[in-house]
Formats: sequence, C-alpha cells, structure tokens
Amino acid sequence: MSSESSSELDCFRQLHSTDEIFAIIQQHSGSEFQLQNQLRKNYSQDMVRAALTLSELRTRGRAKFSQAGQMWFDRKSLEQSTPELVSRHKAARFSGTVYDFCCGMGGDLVALAKEASVTGVDLDPLLCQFAVWNSEVYGVSEMVSVINSPLEEFSDRQGRLHIDPDRRPGSGGKVIRIEDYLPGLETLLKLIPQFQGGAIKLSPASNFAGKFPETETELISLNGECKEATIWFGDLAGDQEFRATAISKTGEVNSIAGHPLDAFVNITPPGSYIYDPDPSVVRSGLLDVAASQFSLSRLDSEEEYLTSTNPVDSPFFRRFKILAELPNNEREIRKYFRTASFGQLEIKCRRIPVSIEGLRRKLSLKGEAAGVLIIARLEGKARALICERE
Repeated sequence: MSSESSSELDCFRQLHSTDEIFAIIQQHSGSEFQLQNQLRKNYSQDMVRAALTLSELRTRGRAKFSQAGQMWFDRKSLEQSTPELVSRHKAARFSGTVYDFCCGMGGDLVALAKEASVTGVDLDPLLCQFAVWNSEVYGVSEMVSVINSPLEEFSDRQGRLHIDPDRRPGSGGKVIRIEDYLPGLETLLKLIPQFQGGAIKLSPASNFAGKFPETETELISLNGECKEATIWFGDLAGDQEFRATAISKTGEVNSIAGHPLDAFVNITPPGSYIYDPDPSVVRSGLLDVAASQFSLSRLDSEEEYLTSTNPVDSPFFRRFKILAELPNNEREIRKYFRTASFGQLEIKCRRIPVSIEGLRRKLSLKGEAAGVLIIARLEGKARALICERE
C-alpha cells in the first residue's frame, strides 16, 4: 500500500469513528465557508474535506441506494456502483458460496450477501474498507468477508463468481471496449470455466456481442435507462441467449428472453398509437421479439419506434397517441404549433439527427396542454408525428 493510500485510509477510519462531524454538517444552515471554518476548529483539514465530500456523495447516492445516508464511497466508486434495485435482481440468481471480484465499495456485495455467503476481493484497500462498512450498514456483515488482494493472487475458485471490471482504469475516462477493462476480456474468459457459474457486469454500451460464447446476455434497465449488460455463465445462465429486463422505480421486474431471429414483424403505416421501446429491448436485439409478443408492427426497418391501431399496455414500451402526421419540414411543423393547444412539448427522435433545443425555440407554444413531437422514419421517409403521452 502506498503512503498516500495509507493516509487516505487512516483519514476515513478516523471519520468512521467520528459520527458527530456528519451531524454538524447536516444541522448547519449557513454558508459552506462558515461550515468549513467551524469544522476546522476541531478537525484536521483532510478530515473536513473528506467529510464534506462524503456528505455530498451520500446525497447523490440516494438515487441508487436506500441507505445512502450512512454509506461509504468516493466519487469513482459511487459512479461505477450498481443501483440497489439492479443488484437485488441479479443477486436473486445466486446461492451458496460466492466470490465478488473487483467488489469496490460493495454495492453488489451487500445484495449478494442477502442470498449467499460472499467473499469480496479488491485491489484497493480503501474500497475494501468501504465494502466492510457498507455490509454493516445493510446488516449483512455476518455473511461477508473482504480481502484486499489482486484477483490473480486469490487462488480459491469454489462456488460462483460475480465480477465488476473497472471501466475507468488508471486516470483516464470511461472505456467502451471490454479489451480495455481491468481485468480485460482475456482474463474474463479464463475465469468463466473456473467457477460453477456466475455473472460478469459490463457497460450496456460495450462491445459485448459475440465475445462470450455459450452464455446468456441480459440487458437491464432501471426506470427507462439501460444500466448494465450482465453476462451469465455456467449454472446461472438461462436457456435463452438474450434477455431484456426492465425494472421500474418501485422495483417491479419484467423480463423477455429469446434470440433476435426468433421473430420478424411487418412494417406498416402508423396506426393510432406509437411506442418508444425500453432501451433494454433495443440493446438486447429483442425488439422484434417483444413487438411480436404484443402484436405491434414497425414503422421502418431501421427505426425502433413501433405502432398499433389499438392501445397496448406493456412495461417494455411507452405509449403515445398520434394526433397528427406531418412532413419533417420545419415550416409545416411551425405552422401546426401556431394554432395547437400545447404549452409544453417533448421532442423525441432516434435515427434522425435533430437539433431539439433549436427546433423548440422556433415553435410557438401558447397553450396549456403537454404534447410530444416524434420525428421518425416511416417506411424510409422522415415524418413528424404529433402525439400526446398516454
């Protein structure tokens, strides 16, 4: 451990035993400058800086974790952590003995510990300490052990594996290619046959297609945003090659599984309704599979928007009622909105480049209703569909 890492770890250990500093921060009502001056009378500059940063991160962390107000993380580990609802969904497949490689601050670790006995392994001693404390926050510490070690030097390969490779290795920004992860593709492929089964967490934007033969690839969205591509292998892999899973903000889970070639839907003119598919369905390649299941058709061979004559309810699609169809012509669009009753307008497009804010500034919105303008290809021709959200 470097002297810098040791000093940072010592600072956080002091913070961990000094709860009152966070109470002072929460109760303070003056300026941040006044708060810093007050804190520095009793605490070191490093402790003050770390406490203020952690307080800010705990506030931001509420979007991911139910216990964020008591948790421990730094900026990078919070950003890369799995949202709690997604972790719970994945953890439900696990049982027995599990190793969580590259466990970080323990987001997946605490979810796994509710289902199995878990050993977290990470190269960063500070993150290992965070993982221990976070397991205590969630009341699962009895099911958790954490080891500060390079995974290559950790020889035990019994049970099942969860691994979350670093997508920001070194001091650079995010990487997309799995080959640039730490550990990279070569190591990940070598780990698969060493365990009974498991899961590899990847970015949904990564180049995962075709990289992991004889596995299941699950694309997981949370509240309409694609969060993760999970590669399931061994005895945890399902019997379908691809799966799309949509998790609502209340924790409701819906999944559809299959292969992109399992279904083919027709291209038709727009009916009374248009549907914007969940990103997990699009990224998994299961758009036609989902469309076929719900009797929807496509507007264009390259366009993800779907349509139907009668309304269809599905957790995989947001539905809009079509009010009018116009040419994708700025003059015609402006003319329509001059007499429309809309005061709020959402502009959506997938395949056609549009300056959304530039177009919005040119439209006259003098009414009170909320509308949606969808610009999409209809059988190869760009059109503007005026809609209202259902």
